[in-house]
Amino acid sequence: MEQHLTVLLNEAVDALVTNTSGQYVDGTFGRGGHSRLILSRLAADGCLLGVDKDPQAFVEGEQLAASDQRFCIARGSFAELESLAAQSGVSGPFSGVLLDLGVSSPQLDQAERGFSFLRDGDLDMRMDTDSGISAAQWIATAEESEMVRVLRDYGEERFAKRIVRAIIAAREEAPITRTLQLAKIVAEANPAWEKHKHPATRSFQAIRIFINNELTDLEHLLGNVVDQLEVGGRLVVISFHSLEDRMVKRFMRRQSEGDDVPAYIPVTESQRNRRLKIIGKAIKATDKEVEANPRSRSAVMRVAEKLAYGECA
Repeated sequence: MEQHLTVLLNEAVDALVTNTSGQYVDGTFGRGGHSRLILSRLAADGCLLGVDKDPQAFVEGEQLAASDQRFCIARGSFAELESLAAQSGVSGPFSGVLLDLGVSSPQLDQAERGFSFLRDGDLDMRMDTDSGISAAQWIATAEESEMVRVLRDYGEERFAKRIVRAIIAAREEAPITRTLQLAKIVAEANPAWEKHKHPATRSFQAIRIFINNELTDLEHLLGNVVDQLEVGGRLVVISFHSLEDRMVKRFMRRQSEGDDVPAYIPVTESQRNRRLKIIGKAIKATDKEVEANPRSRSAVMRVAEKLAYGECA
């Protein structure tokens, strides 16, 4: 198994931690790379809540919690941040919330998790293996129209119809239960392979996003997170998919511009209801990091800070 390398580690924590005595959230704990560095920056009275759906990540988090009383771990989706924080005895507002979206390296590297089209394993793809349906179960029962929608909307796959018809034809012959089995079906149905990209990349990505409600969870978190931040608190989001990054970019822009008021209506700055200030430009991995960890190539980090009521963005 490959060593897990946390993407944009220092950049994310540098942007996140502005108050060493603050309360922070690592909404995608993973294997704790960001969390450990955050804790190293916090004072004795600082606090960090880790959140993750993955049972293996939760076990790792429990081990960290046992060694550092400033840290606690909650199992669930960051979409449930408010209730998970309350259950953990952590009350906001928070000084910062960090999200490192998408699938983690350990999940990809474990063939039995079913995320990888390069390793043969059960076609599962669930981040929370104790709930929901697996990718194999969904593929066995989904209607053609639903599968086409998923591949188009979440994978931006232009050959969605052709690929789905191949999947349906294959499942009528035998159940599709293995990752390499699905990857082969998709690859053979894809008429135009992209350079330096496996032909099953978009389809696997789309199915994973759908199975784990990833965009829905992100939308829910963004709809509530500003209320959970203290004034001056930071939201730091690392995305690996254009759909996620687009959602985050548009959200931060809307919140920084405030209410859409017609030009002919005179309003004061406070009446515009600007809630966030965008901090710097989008940050991407350096050439050095990409060389060491190719998975960082598509990473985009965006940062925003909560404004006081009526403050200029």
